[in-house]
Amino acid sequence: MSSLDVRSIEQEALDLTRELCRKPSVSAEERALGETAELVETLLTGAGFETRQLTVDGAPPAVYGELAGEGDASLLLYNHYDVQPVDPIELWDSPPFEPTLRDARLFARGAADNKAEIGVRLATIRAMREAGDALPLTIRWIVEGEEEVASPHFDAIIEQNADLLRADGCLWEGSGLAMDGRPEIALGFKGNLAIKLDVQALTSDAHSGTAGVLPSAAWRLHAALESIRGVDGTIRVEGFHDAVREPSARAREAVAEQSPSIEDELREFFGVEEFVDGVTGLALRERLTFSPTCNICGIHTGYGGPGIKTVLPAHASAWMDFRLVPDQRPAEVFDLIRSHLDARGFSDVALTFLASAEPAATAPEDAFASRVIDVAERVIGKPPSIFPLAPASLPVVASLQRHVGLPGLSAPDNPVYGGSAAHAPNEHVRVEDFAPAIEFTIALFDELGR
Repeated sequence: MSSLDVRSIEQEALDLTRELCRKPSVSAEERALGETAELVETLLTGAGFETRQLTVDGAPPAVYGELAGEGDASLLLYNHYDVQPVDPIELWDSPPFEPTLRDARLFARGAADNKAEIGVRLATIRAMREAGDALPLTIRWIVEGEEEVASPHFDAIIEQNADLLRADGCLWEGSGLAMDGRPEIALGFKGNLAIKLDVQALTSDAHSGTAGVLPSAAWRLHAALESIRGVDGTIRVEGFHDAVREPSARAREAVAEQSPSIEDELREFFGVEEFVDGVTGLALRERLTFSPTCNICGIHTGYGGPGIKTVLPAHASAWMDFRLVPDQRPAEVFDLIRSHLDARGFSDVALTFLASAEPAATAPEDAFASRVIDVAERVIGKPPSIFPLAPASLPVVASLQRHVGLPGLSAPDNPVYGGSAAHAPNEHVRVEDFAPAIEFTIALFDELGR
């Protein structure tokens, strides 16, 4: 396949990315999901895939496609067509659903996460088919519509359609390149537990002059949150760390060999002078990979408008997420948090389970993973930076392992980099990153098809 014109594939991938990014497929708002699924199915059909929509009650359709290849080898691709909300809209420099090319970057919600990768994969498959009669391997592809809300129905879709999804391995939603140009490969993802805390202290807001005698929902919520995580960063929930599995020696070795530019990326992209606890170097990378987290995503209480309103809040809410590591289980952690609040005198604080994902990973020594890692190093020309566990979560990983038994990983076929601002205003991909993603995809399909 060396005769393929990567530049023409790059242009088609950009065009496909623009077309996909015009769809405001925000799963949190249930926007445009059906029409985006239709577009994805149309694009796959046009590339020669036999397609169908996989559905369960209450969920937008997942799109499944199969493209038969010449040999016995097979590969499952996973992507999602839904995107994050655009808020705060005022921080965008161009409309989020009007893809805009500026300074050799394509700006749009969903460009980095992960519609550009769909564009790269699809454009590459089209070009390889046009260059020959068939691909060297069978491609199965599933594209869901609820990843950004923790895929609440996708486990059922996978369980009901496990036979369709069987393959030699799976490429999940992909990685990109580190700041130093090394390809990044994720062998697994942390789990996630998303919860909401609510405090109702009064029947209605009160004049702040009563603050000396009436309870404040804001202060009550603050106290509950501080009981969960101390000011020193310690997660105080009893039993929270009991199930944490000790990382293997091979996993620790992989982290030690990761690109040190991870630290530089975090400093540059987020304007950080000092990290939590002053952590740096290998300790920082190990914490990103192996440590569970406790995070406040948002807080709402009282008045936040212009000027001042002297009010004592009756109600306060906080949204939290916990990134979990093997062998922590979201449902068990939720119960631990509830028990912790009750034991600390916060039984009045309501706790709501919002979403979850199980931690899951492929072993570094897995044969499929080794082949993908070798291709990445050969094509990019630099040793991959391997994440035994990525800091993010991807619910499909545990579902595929549980119901299909597939090894998998995230590989550098996504034209994304550390500053792509996924989930943030001005999300974008760089045009320069499309070519290496395409070259990797071509080489990987050829290698796996041998």
